[in-house]
Amino acid sequence: MARFLVTGGAGFIGSNFVHYTVEHTGAHVTVLDKLTYAGSRASLAGLPEDRVTFVQGDVCDGELVDGLVADADAVIHYAAESHNDNSLRDPRPFLDTNVIGTYTLLEAVRRHDARYHHISTDEVYGDLELDDPARFTETTPYNPSSPYSSTKGASDLLVRAWARSFGIRATISNCSNNYGPRQHVEKFIPRQITNVLDGMRAKLYGTGENVRDWIHADDHSSAVLAVLERGRIGETYLIGADGELSNREVLRRILLSMGCDEDDFDHVTDRPGHDLRYAIDSSRLRSELGWEPAYRDFDAGLEATIAWYRENEGWWRPQKAQTEADYRRQGQ
Repeated sequence: MARFLVTGGAGFIGSNFVHYTVEHTGAHVTVLDKLTYAGSRASLAGLPEDRVTFVQGDVCDGELVDGLVADADAVIHYAAESHNDNSLRDPRPFLDTNVIGTYTLLEAVRRHDARYHHISTDEVYGDLELDDPARFTETTPYNPSSPYSSTKGASDLLVRAWARSFGIRATISNCSNNYGPRQHVEKFIPRQITNVLDGMRAKLYGTGENVRDWIHADDHSSAVLAVLERGRIGETYLIGADGELSNREVLRRILLSMGCDEDDFDHVTDRPGHDLRYAIDSSRLRSELGWEPAYRDFDAGLEATIAWYRENEGWWRPQKAQTEADYRRQGQ
């Protein structure tokens, strides 16, 4: 697989995958990205021009997608509308990109017999009780609770149907919450980091008891490459790094790492239908493919992430004022 087509490759986890792929493989990468508010050419800065080609466009554009897939050995589909708050205000873009965009890619992959890997989320499984010892597995029933997670669940089911009905060479991965460089400041960790850097108080939804299972974006990237290279066609793999922490604990660690008092934050209105707990069982990925995360220590990954935002103000500064204005209008 010498030629990769990466959709959404100028977004957060997509751009991190492109950087990781260029560093660790010899593949040429074509990035297809619509450059909505969450995508930026700056996220691809510094990559060699002879290894990375950028195409601005929509995954729903059938003619464009068909031509790009025809020239690819493998398609890695990251492109998605992904912010839960936005999906609650206006679900339609999530249906367009996450469902119709996936359908468009699947039909092109079917015509050209390209290898296809589908990036999904643990949010399709709903949530777990805070005191429940269970974790999500590949056989956990889908129980999405937001327009975002329901459209991602729908796209997963499309991939499974196209693999079974038409024999496309597809795999799926459902990953826990990513953190790391190049994440839009609307998301929890970069919002808190950039608030502190701007001398503003950090913000916490509700009581902050909600638990997420955190993984560094580089570890997600290495896992996706492992699935591409060694995963069984037609299978789903869950990607996680045993990083369960409450939002309150994550915020505490951010504040202490940045020299602030751990109580230097404001509680804000909780998100409607806010899922309680996500937890990933990634044992299939580890046992079948021999994958292990490099960032086993969340604090080390967090410190590296904080350092990146300190050193790359020019990347996040253009997003910040509008993002905080949007949150203020929502009481958050």
